[in-house]
Amino acid sequence: MRTVLVTGPGGAGRTTIAAATARAAARRGGRVLLLSADPLDDLLGIPVGAGPTGAGDGLWAARVDSGEHFRAELLTLQERAATALDLLGARRLAGEELTELPGSEQFALLHAVRRAAEGDWDVLIVDMPPLRQALAVLALPEQLRRYLRRLLPRERQAARALRPMMAQLAGVPMPAQWLYEMADRRDAELAVVQSVVQDPTTTVRLVAEPGPTAAEALRTARTGLALYGLRVDTLVPNRILPGDAAGPWLATLVAQQRKCLDDWYEEWAPEAPLYPVGHLGRDPYGPDDLTLLGEGSGEDGGAGLATGLADGLDDPGPAAADPWPVEDRLAEDNLLVWCLPLPGAVKSELSLVRRDDELLLTVGPFRRTVPLPSALRRCTVTGAALTDGVLRVRFTPDPALWPRGH
Repeated sequence: MRTVLVTGPGGAGRTTIAAATARAAARRGGRVLLLSADPLDDLLGIPVGAGPTGAGDGLWAARVDSGEHFRAELLTLQERAATALDLLGARRLAGEELTELPGSEQFALLHAVRRAAEGDWDVLIVDMPPLRQALAVLALPEQLRRYLRRLLPRERQAARALRPMMAQLAGVPMPAQWLYEMADRRDAELAVVQSVVQDPTTTVRLVAEPGPTAAEALRTARTGLALYGLRVDTLVPNRILPGDAAGPWLATLVAQQRKCLDDWYEEWAPEAPLYPVGHLGRDPYGPDDLTLLGEGSGEDGGAGLATGLADGLDDPGPAAADPWPVEDRLAEDNLLVWCLPLPGAVKSELSLVRRDDELLLTVGPFRRTVPLPSALRRCTVTGAALTDGVLRVRFTPDPALWPRGH
């Protein structure tokens, strides 16, 4: 399944571009599913509910209902914890009295992606939240799986037969088996989503309305995308005003957009083509407008321009064999150097801490904990430097752990 995650600064029109991308992909053939938490009825011209709804030409769409997902998950958890709740004398919550809590949208979206991954789709288009929130959501599966492994390690389940005796000796109750079983189920579900996010055929499509605010947001996001190992397939500058717009006020906006576009071509075109989408002079409405946006020629004919939003969906191109390679400089300097490309990173906003066999990386507002390659686990960190957008972490072999003769 080819997966495209569509995001961008808030208000840039990402839902419209996601729908236009999905329609363009469907017109090329195959089964395409569009997922969005926002209403799609007006854009697609049909009522769209929580289940996949056919929109013609091989396009299906579903709306992510975070409220319903929250209620279903909490009621399921309540049922599985029934014994413990009864011992505490707790009163059960009814579905109709449950109100969705903040943050449930992210988990509902991940659940929808997992269900889509288990379906028979050729292309999955996901309308993600705004840029910063989207990166946090995409990092969640890896983070939550790490938390589960640390808090409820699987090897502890082997001792479940000893729990009654251990409880008597310790004087405290041991974790119930249902807790481990629930952790296993959650880990399996998260593993499916993580595999989709980290699959080489999964890419991110950025949507932004050219301007200083969007430019700064994209610069920051570029670092986060690299940190999480996410590939950008296309940058879509949206709502481009025509070059012959009349009046000094519009002319100023046009000039600002053109300058921003020139900068984006220089910065992004080498790794991701640009597909500028012209302003329709109105809010897009209905399938015809989506077709116009997805298969038009774009407003700007600069270098690196894609010919349609479906370009690159068949083949996103080869992923880097090893995006974070280890340089072997043992012979020259007795060093191994781990190279982590972090374009746009600022030294003052960068920190790294080694904890056992992991490296805790913080770059601006983004954080990721990554396992060390096996060779580096037998080394000590001796320094790091950020040059030309690449963080180079130096490791020296630990004589007590490094094999003799190497």
